[in-house]
Amino acid sequence: MDDPGRAAGGAMGEYAYQSSGGERPVMDVLKDIFGNVEEMVRSELRLARAEIREETKKAARSGALLAAGGVVGIIGAIFLLASVAQLLSLVMPDWASTLIIGFTLAIVAAILISKGRAGLRVPAPDRAFENMKENVEWMKNQTKS
Repeated sequence: MDDPGRAAGGAMGEYAYQSSGGERPVMDVLKDIFGNVEEMVRSELRLARAEIREETKKAARSGALLAAGGVVGIIGAIFLLASVAQLLSLVMPDWASTLIIGFTLAIVAAILISKGRAGLRVPAPDRAFENMKENVEWMKNQTKS
């Protein structure tokens, strides 16, 4: 066991350690190809999981902004309805003053919510998809030769 590659338990396949320079049996070649494909698929799945985790964290931050915008909108609505409605009721009917306040608060809340929603998107493991395409091309090339 002097060979560091064999000692490390790498996934190179037994063909890397064959001493004969002759032709290899087709079954051994297919076994190595399928072993490599299996390892590539596992690697791509690990990459996809990591990408989804990363995108989920971004979505959570955007969700927090969305929630904060909703809370601020509600608190602002309460205070503005109370104070500005009293002020406007001095120069116009009560229903008109509360209607103006309601529209103003709705616009502010819509702006905050739209900013929070802008950061939300469905996570997609883009790098993993690209690597899978490359792996399919590699497998096609391996079976042609």
